[in-house]
Amino acid sequence: MTVPFNLIEEKWIPCVRADGVSDTLNLRDIFAQAHQLRTIAGDSPLVTAALHRFLLAILHRVFGPEDENAWADLWKRDTLDMVALTAYLNKWKYRFDLFDEEHPFYQASDKRVKCKSIISLSIEHSSGNNATLFDHHTEDGGEELTPAQATRVLITAQAFGLAGLSGIDQKFTDGTCAGGILFLVQGDTLKQTLLLNMLQYPPDNDQFGVHTEKDAPAWEMDEPFSQNRSLPHGYLDYLTWQNRRVLFVPGVVVSKMTMGPALRYDTDLLDPMKNYRIDEKLGHLAMSFSENRVFWRDSASLFSFNENWLGKARPPATFRWLRELVDEGLLEQHKLYRILALGMSKKQAKVFFFRQEQLPMPLDYLTNELLVGKLDVALSKTGTIVFDLIQAARLMGMYRQLPKVDEKGWQKQWASLNQNAKAAINDWIAHTGMEHNYWAGLDSSFQIFIIKLAQDEEAALNYWHEHLRRAALGAFEQATAGIGSDSRSFKAVVHGQNYLDYRLSEVLPRRERSER
Repeated sequence: MTVPFNLIEEKWIPCVRADGVSDTLNLRDIFAQAHQLRTIAGDSPLVTAALHRFLLAILHRVFGPEDENAWADLWKRDTLDMVALTAYLNKWKYRFDLFDEEHPFYQASDKRVKCKSIISLSIEHSSGNNATLFDHHTEDGGEELTPAQATRVLITAQAFGLAGLSGIDQKFTDGTCAGGILFLVQGDTLKQTLLLNMLQYPPDNDQFGVHTEKDAPAWEMDEPFSQNRSLPHGYLDYLTWQNRRVLFVPGVVVSKMTMGPALRYDTDLLDPMKNYRIDEKLGHLAMSFSENRVFWRDSASLFSFNENWLGKARPPATFRWLRELVDEGLLEQHKLYRILALGMSKKQAKVFFFRQEQLPMPLDYLTNELLVGKLDVALSKTGTIVFDLIQAARLMGMYRQLPKVDEKGWQKQWASLNQNAKAAINDWIAHTGMEHNYWAGLDSSFQIFIIKLAQDEEAALNYWHEHLRRAALGAFEQATAGIGSDSRSFKAVVHGQNYLDYRLSEVLPRRERSER
């Protein structure tokens, strides 16, 4: 006899309470205590993101909200309406059983595939051609998960599953969240966080491009795969999109399953939680994590609502909705929340890393276009200085490796160097970690700057420019610490330092130069 594991009653959602203590709650209690919880704390950034979207699908189904006023009514309440939520959960209780014989939660059988280890459902683990990221289980050794762990892995796999071979003619495709960063606005409590990421429902076309009367979360559908479709019925279907046909072998622990490919979604459909830049040829491209590029470098585009940005960027629809709420006076304009950025870096079916980052979010940026413009200028200056830092390093490399350097025309000389000489110098620059150290030296400073800029522009810019100088000089000093003490190396450092000092004096304001 199969032992049931009902998500409404069994503890499986990891969270952090207001006092910082970790806990695990069931589906009913996560809503009932949302006003007393600080956050969801998944096993990885992907799990955290997937659980938020799962909970949002339920809230949208129960509450809408149909417009700004309906949203405001939810916001003003001290707690979520548990009468309405309990009624919904009771109605669909049997669909939330992980091992239900007829409708196991988030699962479906697939007779085309054979039973195998559950390890291949976890992106973190090693299976097939995937390398192990954070775990030392292998497909040969297998894995055993508790039902609670298996539930989290299942929800995450449906959202972040990767394209690849399946062992049958039909291939796996990427889940809706696999590409790009998901941006969540984080409030002071889980209740606030969930509401801050709730669009109006049904959403308008600018928020989400599809809505039909058939829209419903996956667990309400008798057969989500009944049609070979690439478009969801609506936002709820999209939030719970079934990218795989997974069926667990029930037990006290879960170690075996079947898994086959399922729905392939239309990638032209834009995710309301992603930030896009617009390419003339390729269309909308979601912002993604890069190993060598901090995500806040492009943070001005998250608030790019004015006409100057049209055709260049598309901020998250959830941010645009919050902008409307601020405009209507339903959210305090000067309130400070946080942006939670979650996702992974991947190429095809290979994952390089997962990442979760935070950024302060004064709501002023949603409605103050001049403020966003100043942020964009400040970030552009940050990019200019890192370019100059690399140029200084190239100049050093030329003095170290070339018999003669044209002091006034060295940039043209660089352009005329053969590829081998350029490669040797660029390899040395990469080895120093100069660019990485520059950006790392600015991380904590930017967290402060983005708040200061919304409060006092002059003080904030003075603060930022000083930290740009420190970060550039600090990165340069680290790079030259082990360069050597011979005359050629000494000359290289002197010329590189002089060039960097010159460029900093040109890029940073004259007012600051007079105060040095």
